[in-house]
Amino acid sequence: MGSLAGHVIPGLAFFVLGFWHLFNHIKLHSLHPNSFTSYSWFPTSKSRHLELFFIMVASSISVSMELFISPARHQPFDPDGTIPSYHLHNFEHSFISMTFFTYAAFAVLLDKINSKAKYSLTLFLGAVAFAQELLLFHFHSADHTGVEGQYHLLLQSDIFVSLATTLLGIWLPKCFMVSFIRSLSILYQGVWLIVMGYMLWTPELVPKGCFLHFEDGHKVVRCSSHEALHRAKSLVNIQFSWALIAVSIFSMSLYLVLVKLYGETVEYSTLTKEEESDDVESQKESTHPWTAQKCYAVMDIES
Repeated sequence: MGSLAGHVIPGLAFFVLGFWHLFNHIKLHSLHPNSFTSYSWFPTSKSRHLELFFIMVASSISVSMELFISPARHQPFDPDGTIPSYHLHNFEHSFISMTFFTYAAFAVLLDKINSKAKYSLTLFLGAVAFAQELLLFHFHSADHTGVEGQYHLLLQSDIFVSLATTLLGIWLPKCFMVSFIRSLSILYQGVWLIVMGYMLWTPELVPKGCFLHFEDGHKVVRCSSHEALHRAKSLVNIQFSWALIAVSIFSMSLYLVLVKLYGETVEYSTLTKEEESDDVESQKESTHPWTAQKCYAVMDIES
């Protein structure tokens, strides 16, 4: 992963997956605003498990690149069978991909056996994948103090949002905002990985006072002075802010377009007094702390 392609290609995968979820959740909410229920993954007309197969293929390619294709000897071990220090990050990245592969594989199996708990278990596996990603980036063997470390630090904040909203989705399957934010955070992971790839491994884009230096089998950005490093980190923060604003504008624009396209087809009916009374009671119940578990149980039964 310590290269331009090693960040841009996974970034594109996260972006496509995040956009796919964002598009479908907004569309689903536009069509059914009053009965919206989130999906852990979305089937397609041509292949029900296309999204999950995409994750499995992308994860397999990532593992192959990290452990077998990128290393000079096409395997990550020293002659004595130990892991050299310059290949530790390859194992860390590959374990992230393996966890996402596990998520997708079991999501397919749970769907095939039509388990009543498939929604909650699938999201649980998704949360495990994000937790693994967050853990390995937080304790990454790469430099934590340099420019790359600043990119990784900001990436962790986005991964945490993905993790938190995935866990919340287990108890709040009918909450549109949980699904919206989760989808957007996955998309933003892709955007930030792409930004990292270009900004860290394109010589013309390296901050002033910094340079690319070959260390431990891959190139890293080093700065000639503390002042140059501080400036470079500040520029990373600015890039993160720009990207966040751009993604927010994009998501709101997409929402408005899809609501315009699909929201007009929604039919509304007038509630009777009896129905209004039931609706008020349900809203009162929704404030109860155990309502989330009730939603979870309903989701599993409906699935």
